[in-house]
Amino acid sequence: MKEYEIAAIGEADSIIGFLALGVRIYPVASSQEAAGVLEEIKQEFGIIFITETVAQEMMEVINNMSQEALPAIVLIPSNQGSRGYALSRLRKMVERAVGADILMGKEGQKQ
Repeated sequence: MKEYEIAAIGEADSIIGFLALGVRIYPVASSQEAAGVLEEIKQEFGIIFITETVAQEMMEVINNMSQEALPAIVLIPSNQGSRGYALSRLRKMVERAVGADILMGKEGQKQ
């Protein structure tokens, strides 16, 4: 069985910390550049983290790629904070897998 690596695409200051975890990083300056990198590396990695700020203008590309089993594309907040895309996407994925919205709008609330 092929072993896949993990990658992170986004603003350099948002993804640099992933190096300490052994994640290969791909710093980009724009969504267009990120889309090109994603297309180039999609066969090499099992999981690809993409910052929300970069992903916001390439959601169609991400959604199309998400129809495949691999790579798993995970949106993460940038160092500027969350824009809500990652949580919204997670909610849709959970709802599709479980068949119901089990989060019920409680995400983001402190317990």
